[in-house]
Amino acid sequence: MGRVTSERQIPTDAAPLDLRADPVELARRLIDIPSPSRHEGPIADAIEQALRGLGGDLWVRRLGNTVVARTDRGLSERVVLAGHVDTVPIADNVPHRAITDDAGREAIFGCGAVDMKTGLAVYLHAFAALHDSEDLKRDLTLVAYEAEEVDARHNGLRHVAEAHPEWLAGDIALLGEPSEGIVEAGCQGSIRLKIDAAGTRAHSARAWLGDNAIHRLAPVLAKTADYEPREAVEVGGCTYREGLNVVGIEGGVATNVIPDEASLLVNFRYAPDREANDAMDHLVEVLGVPHPGYEPGGEATGEGLSVRVEDFSGAAAPGLDEPAAASLLHAVGGEFRAKYGWTDVSRFGELGIPAVNLGCGDPGFAHKRDEQCPTSEITGLSETLSTYLTS
Repeated sequence: MGRVTSERQIPTDAAPLDLRADPVELARRLIDIPSPSRHEGPIADAIEQALRGLGGDLWVRRLGNTVVARTDRGLSERVVLAGHVDTVPIADNVPHRAITDDAGREAIFGCGAVDMKTGLAVYLHAFAALHDSEDLKRDLTLVAYEAEEVDARHNGLRHVAEAHPEWLAGDIALLGEPSEGIVEAGCQGSIRLKIDAAGTRAHSARAWLGDNAIHRLAPVLAKTADYEPREAVEVGGCTYREGLNVVGIEGGVATNVIPDEASLLVNFRYAPDREANDAMDHLVEVLGVPHPGYEPGGEATGEGLSVRVEDFSGAAAPGLDEPAAASLLHAVGGEFRAKYGWTDVSRFGELGIPAVNLGCGDPGFAHKRDEQCPTSEITGLSETLSTYLTS
């Protein structure tokens, strides 16, 4: 994880968040507020209090544990700064610690240091510092939302998009997912199917009296293993890859019993040149299973198999050819790449708002016990974002 240089205890009577403080210190404060998914109340309370404390006639709203704030100065463009407040479960990495990383840089160690309390700190700081500044050239919307790291039905951004889409209106949206300060454009789509097989239980010494459910899944397993995904899909100047994998398998009763139940979880990550429904059609055809439809929770049965849609999330095109993205790319030095993985840029895409990922830290550290982010990346992204919003 790097060399620990200091440790901190979580204060029991923490002062209110100072959103105008140095974004590195703000990131430390956010990490020290535990907020695993479905337990975001305290951090949402702290952010809402801090935003309302900025004063003036600032527009602030809350839906569940999602907090939204907006400026309304009639500027020519509106930029949405969005970041989730939740983390994966804590793994002895809260409160934060100051470390020197393997490259010799000062870094913050802690749950959310990459995904994504550092990026959120930068966005909160930019909003607080610029909302009443004469230097601001673009109106701002700040969205700090709950439940990104769990099942999509809990996602706070989704709830706002469904209940109050007008809160999210903008010309471009930035999502604080870790990207090492480089624009990561678009995202892959994701489909996850649960495929169950039913058989007949029997003693393994008399296997002919049973029907092995695990064996029924063998053709699906073989087709998945033999699948050759596309490795270089060019979309909007970005190169995406696809992948089809079994990510879970269950079955078996005892070592002398033919199993009567078994299941596979299959995940298809697809490039944004595919429409979501077309991607589902392709996946079902490849696997040779009944078609469950196009909605989460959709089910179908046939030939001894039952298929259920566990996740169905659309991809997002890069959108870098949109006028609002040109000045952003200039501010980051023109560096961009494709985003591997699904992020909430897809939700903005569904609303017709071009969106990119722009945050701190190496995404390879996301969700790890030794999650960490160099402080120089926090400072650097803060400077870049300020330049963009004031130019």
